[in-house]
Amino acid sequence: MSLRQQLKGTGVALVTPFKANEDIDFNTLGKLIDFIISKGVEYVVSLGTTGETPTLSKEEKFDIINFTYEKVNNRVPVVVGIGGNNTKEVAKDLATYPLEKATAVLSASPYYNKPSQEGIFQHYKVLAAASPKPIILYNVPGRTGRNMDAATTIRLAKEVANIGGIKEASNSIPQCIEILRERPSDFLVVSGDDDLVMPELACGIDGVISVAANCFPKEFGDMVRSGLKQDFVSAKKINDTLLEVYNLLFVENNPAGVKAFLYELGLIENILRLPMVPLSNPVHQQIRNFLSKR
Repeated sequence: MSLRQQLKGTGVALVTPFKANEDIDFNTLGKLIDFIISKGVEYVVSLGTTGETPTLSKEEKFDIINFTYEKVNNRVPVVVGIGGNNTKEVAKDLATYPLEKATAVLSASPYYNKPSQEGIFQHYKVLAAASPKPIILYNVPGRTGRNMDAATTIRLAKEVANIGGIKEASNSIPQCIEILRERPSDFLVVSGDDDLVMPELACGIDGVISVAANCFPKEFGDMVRSGLKQDFVSAKKINDTLLEVYNLLFVENNPAGVKAFLYELGLIENILRLPMVPLSNPVHQQIRNFLSKR
């Protein structure tokens, strides 16, 4: 079964809850996973950027992956994030991380180095050969400093075995449309931009890996499912209620926004690891004001 069949709909880029001493709060992570799955999301993503992976040790990452498998308990697929800008090290990680129970690996294109399109292609070619699971490309130029062109994505999709999809977060609908037009029929295309998901559904994407679905899993998931059914009247109605959420989630940084929402919903403590810090008081108050009106 292709990734396009297995991962259609809403995936959630899970946050990593911390205790007051900044240790990982596994009890709360388990409750969050239960909450998200109970609201109907199609799959979860462990160790995405929203999980503050740059601040986690390798041992902590292993613990989170294994805990997530155990807690999910085959209720939905699990995608694991493994990326970096040192190709050899990422390939080594793919060979050593616990991936037996993963459906796929989400891997962001190399950051900071700013490789050429050929460098990006060769990077993913090495990762695809090293990975025991299909690779989902992740294009997020706002974080990496380099856009992966649609032509590079399509070249990887058509020429490199074991590359099964892309999380496209270029914030460019024209680029998304070009990928959708040229992709192989079994190639998964999901959005990484919560605020563009609804129009991108009209263009033919298969779903999203979402930040917003941590705190609004039912509403966001219903919006995506409506869009996949081409019911854009219903999808727009839900999306309109979430427009302020999208802004508040990302106005300062991610995951400070989503952690503030989850804190106000009583699901986690509002604790981040440096260099990330909680939202400023004025923005946090806007979240309280938004939730008080729901």
